[in-house]
Amino acid sequence: MSDALELIRAILAMDGLEEAAALQVLEAALEREVDVLRYCAATLGLGATLVMQRAAAWAGYACFDRVPQGLRGRTEPTRLEALADVRMFRVQLLDREIAFASPDFFGIIRLKHRLASTPRLSKLLCLVPEPALRDYLAEAAAPALIDAARQTLARRWPYASAHLELTRPARAGFVGALVLLVALLLLAPFFAQLWLLPLACGTLLAPAAIRLAALFCPVPPWPPPHRPPDEELPDYSVLIPLRSEADMVPQLFAAMAALDYPAERLDIKFVVEAKSTTTIAAVRARLGDPRFSLVSVPDALPRTKPKALDFALPLCRGEYVVVYDAEDVPDPDQLWKAALRFRGAPDIVCLQAKLVIDNGQRNWLTALFAGEYAGLFTVLLPALARWGLPMPLGGTSNHFRLKALRELGGWDAYNVTEDADLGMRLARRRMRVEVLDSVTSEAAPVHLLPWIGQRTRWMKGWMQTFIVHNRDPGKLLAEMGLPAMLAFEALVLGMIITPILHCGFAVVLLLFWITGAGGVDGTAWTLFYLVVLALGYGSAMAMTTLGLARLKRTGLLPTQLLLPLYWLLIGFASMRAAHELMVRPFYWFKSPHRPETAVKSRRAEPARPARRQVPI
Repeated sequence: MSDALELIRAILAMDGLEEAAALQVLEAALEREVDVLRYCAATLGLGATLVMQRAAAWAGYACFDRVPQGLRGRTEPTRLEALADVRMFRVQLLDREIAFASPDFFGIIRLKHRLASTPRLSKLLCLVPEPALRDYLAEAAAPALIDAARQTLARRWPYASAHLELTRPARAGFVGALVLLVALLLLAPFFAQLWLLPLACGTLLAPAAIRLAALFCPVPPWPPPHRPPDEELPDYSVLIPLRSEADMVPQLFAAMAALDYPAERLDIKFVVEAKSTTTIAAVRARLGDPRFSLVSVPDALPRTKPKALDFALPLCRGEYVVVYDAEDVPDPDQLWKAALRFRGAPDIVCLQAKLVIDNGQRNWLTALFAGEYAGLFTVLLPALARWGLPMPLGGTSNHFRLKALRELGGWDAYNVTEDADLGMRLARRRMRVEVLDSVTSEAAPVHLLPWIGQRTRWMKGWMQTFIVHNRDPGKLLAEMGLPAMLAFEALVLGMIITPILHCGFAVVLLLFWITGAGGVDGTAWTLFYLVVLALGYGSAMAMTTLGLARLKRTGLLPTQLLLPLYWLLIGFASMRAAHELMVRPFYWFKSPHRPETAVKSRRAEPARPARRQVPI
């Protein structure tokens, strides 16, 4: 019997296993183009530790479950992106140098043959499971990873980094201009400044016009895709950033375990801030499945989600990578659907799945939040993608080609709405972004104060994005092109200023009616205010209605009549955001979460090829 089949018998711990059965395991792994050790650990459910222990014993080497603490060694690769590929490192133990390695299946066989000619190798080389090796490398390279998380974007793309461009004068200038613009538009009627009318139209009516146009943009039909066989699916990395989310860990593990994707191809990383000790303990208690791993992010400023994602990015081994938040429950078929779209369109760099609020029935606030998301993810974003215009990504369920994401510099660690910034940088590089016909369920904040805190952070991030990308308008125009730049200016500035101005317009109209100054008498500004309010609320209501209809959640429509109140709250959050931009520009409000989203079970897959049944 060949060495390969002998090793498989040793891993399965079945001396009586027939050669044909061992050959079946070998062929199944090779057919999938996956390491046989990983196949046995993940697909056959043996676990990485047990597989490596048995393989090391067969080859004649010592094996450790984890790398011993306190060793001094050389672990830095020439490039941080290579960390996911490192298989061996050396450390100093007393007066000798010891190597720790996590070889692949055929590497184990080569090491056994090498031991026959060099017996002392057994005293110089120790084997460890691959997850243990990755854990050690992440800890040993933590200073370099933190530095890269904070500085990579600034080094590669300095004029698109909030760290460099968001200076105090830039922030003060933006806030001052924002206050001046709002004041001019609100006070114009009292001074009959009709020359401000074009400015007001461009600022306020352009976003409404985009929303109205999106209503008439057809959504192409998505034919039901057929799930490809496991061997055709690539490695997929999943990043789940967490901070103070211990209560969400059981739901997250259940949601990730429900993903319909070959286990040996999954690389699911829970990226947890080191100070969140209870969350780390909750994740660690559930490790053991080779699909899952824990990445502990050292405490360092800025304490933001994008910094944590950038820290973990070099550790990803997938061809594609997706980000999920603590409360997310994606459709089980989302990863293979994304892989099919990427394979079918090589120019697509990013796919945005639909985010759907599934606790919209809780109260009026969650119902309005659900309506807002329905309009955004089922009406506006598909239209922007179809038109080839900049697309503000959602903060979760973004799927990327890993290579392209690294070339972009990853996320901006200093932008508190990193999804918005990354969407604009993709547009500046003219990289194609599309929507994915798959749903990720989320839970909206059920109380007003957390909602205010979250919305303040979002609005502050949009302000950061607007400032950074407008520091050099000429360069922005050259990179984006005129249509995309105009859409960016209209959407982002409109998102920032519209809620504030709608609050002001409502107050001015109320004063007109109370004092009788002007009244609804046909004056230009009174009519303009009425038109702006009608178009603003009307376009938003129409988009919400269409979105809820597409999701078949029309039961939430009556609550949408409270949209004017909702916009008042957004206006208040926008004003808080402007203040925070000045005093705490990089502060990240942490939204509290609680388990509310039901985890979807795997759907029936009649077209899916049957797995090989291996007798173990």
